[in-house]
Amino acid sequence: MRQRWIVGVAVVLALLLLAVAGGRFGVSTATSTPNLEGLIKAKGLTPDQVRAAVQTFVPPGKYDEYLMFASGGQSGQVLVFGMPSMRLLRVIGVFSPEPWQGYGFSTETQGILREQAQAREALTWGDTHHPAISETNAEYDGQFLFINDKANARMAVIDLRDFSTKQIVRNPNAYSNHGAVVSPNTEYILEGTQYAAPFPFKYVPLTQENYNTHYRGLATFWKFDRAKGRIDPSRSFQIELPPYWQDLSDFGKFESDGWVYMNSFNTERAIGGTLAKQPAMEIGASARDMDYMHVINYKKAAELIAQGKGTTVNGIKVLSLKDAVANGVLYFAPEPKSPHGNDIAPRGDYIVVGGKLDPNVTVYSHKKIQQAIKDKAFSGTDPYGVPILAFDRVMEAQVKIGLGPLHTQFDDRGNAYTSLFLDSAVAKWTLGAPYKKGGDAWKLVDKLPVQYNIGHLAAVTGDTAKPGGKYLVALNKWSVDQYTNVGPLFPQNFQLIDISGDKMVLLSNTPVGLAEPHLVQIIPLEKVKSWAVYPEVGTNPLTMKLDPNATTIGKERIVRKGTTVEVWMTAMRSHFTPDRIQVKKGDTVILYITNIERAKDAIHGFAIDRYNVNLSLEPGKFETVRFVADRAGVFPFYCTEFCSALHLEMAGYLEVAP
Repeated sequence: MRQRWIVGVAVVLALLLLAVAGGRFGVSTATSTPNLEGLIKAKGLTPDQVRAAVQTFVPPGKYDEYLMFASGGQSGQVLVFGMPSMRLLRVIGVFSPEPWQGYGFSTETQGILREQAQAREALTWGDTHHPAISETNAEYDGQFLFINDKANARMAVIDLRDFSTKQIVRNPNAYSNHGAVVSPNTEYILEGTQYAAPFPFKYVPLTQENYNTHYRGLATFWKFDRAKGRIDPSRSFQIELPPYWQDLSDFGKFESDGWVYMNSFNTERAIGGTLAKQPAMEIGASARDMDYMHVINYKKAAELIAQGKGTTVNGIKVLSLKDAVANGVLYFAPEPKSPHGNDIAPRGDYIVVGGKLDPNVTVYSHKKIQQAIKDKAFSGTDPYGVPILAFDRVMEAQVKIGLGPLHTQFDDRGNAYTSLFLDSAVAKWTLGAPYKKGGDAWKLVDKLPVQYNIGHLAAVTGDTAKPGGKYLVALNKWSVDQYTNVGPLFPQNFQLIDISGDKMVLLSNTPVGLAEPHLVQIIPLEKVKSWAVYPEVGTNPLTMKLDPNATTIGKERIVRKGTTVEVWMTAMRSHFTPDRIQVKKGDTVILYITNIERAKDAIHGFAIDRYNVNLSLEPGKFETVRFVADRAGVFPFYCTEFCSALHLEMAGYLEVAP
């Protein structure tokens, strides 16, 4: 029976392959089927593996159904995959220089990397964690992507028309952050501090008394101007929080619109001190049975800021902890200790929390929370006066799913999917009414092992108002025996899972050998309207408009103004104009370079030997290079992208006279 199945699949595969290539190569079904059957047998493939191969195969010239945006971890970048093929399509330079794109080498992109409040140094790395696609009516709209840098408390804006970073802002009052999440219509991007620090930004010795008194957390609401495609710090604000370690959060939608739910841990306010015989941080920060979920009325906070309640601290408005409590902006709800995931169901009615040291997911009801606030159903206050909602008044359900629950995503059939770090598995369970009713509600229905130690997971549009179902990706921290050993630094392991049926089915493994991705978001391909070429010749990628210094054919020139030499240059197959530049040692050289090509993929590069100059010039793109000619010599410059048969001849010389 199994052999007949394999033969049948082989025939189907052969027909599929012949539809693509058979006509061109003159291969017949009769001759190809035995070879294909033999290949399946030689590889020892099971029927399920053959099915998975067919399901994830995207033929040459065909496109994936979805785009997956993944954080690039310690690389400081964003990774873009096609799905279901799981092919890496692009790396977007964000917080670190990225040479292939020339990111961090042009004047425009150097400016983005230095666009940091209070940054005296040019940071050359970041730790990206949580990409967030812009939303309209709580659905991905595919216009912008936001990403945080945990290491340096920065937030970046990426324009998905050209998949390039446009802005980086640095939090003036925080040392670290964890998370980037957008409001239902992208009015705000929320950034929570990860580790409490002195507030305002200053040095305060780390003692327990000082920590309790002077250290604080923050919820930062970055105001986004969609028309400009930029964060507006002048219209942004922060809410002062107790010195707990704030973690992941989510904006409410529909019935919970206007509210934010945010996890925290280390409500013990542990500060470590192992050499002084104090408990290690992980022990001190895990002593209590419960931590606090922050319940934040951010729209009321915004109103208070507009009314002048906030105080300006390091250039941004801050609503004090005292005012947040007094005006009903901040409440706490007990949650299982060491929580991580905080995810709101598609209708905005339930909040799902995964406590890493609890075998259950805990589900809260937004309606119950609002009623408890109205009834003043508090079990007490924390040391800073924040009201604590009674747990039994706000908790809707607890579902026992396994060890180490972290993050939850949703499908279009009322199911939830939670990663289990300790179990190395994905748990599928059901929501309650109105998603599921009766005996089908709040129930574990499936569990799939993954390899290994899964952190985040993501389903197609699985954190929006309209989950897509179909596929889910497990982001596993360990790969161990899954790939060839390439040294002691192992790749991460993405696993693609089919969730369209009653049972989850593993389809493929994808090694990620760049850094440690943390979270991904998955959007249908047709929702992203990216450019193939820049719309006008001479478009500045920072302004996304025609640059006044853009050069056209016949307008190339070199102009000296004192000790400054300006060069207006064009690039096209297969030459630069001008191709000789003469300056003197000590001159400031400014190159205005325009790729005047209009054909798709007619990309040029521009590099100058020994001067650390390196650009990527896509069709229609304009960029600027500025440097001091501080060494004498004759330096070749050349195109770094193989652009034509005469690519090697696309070169010139920079002459720097003593």
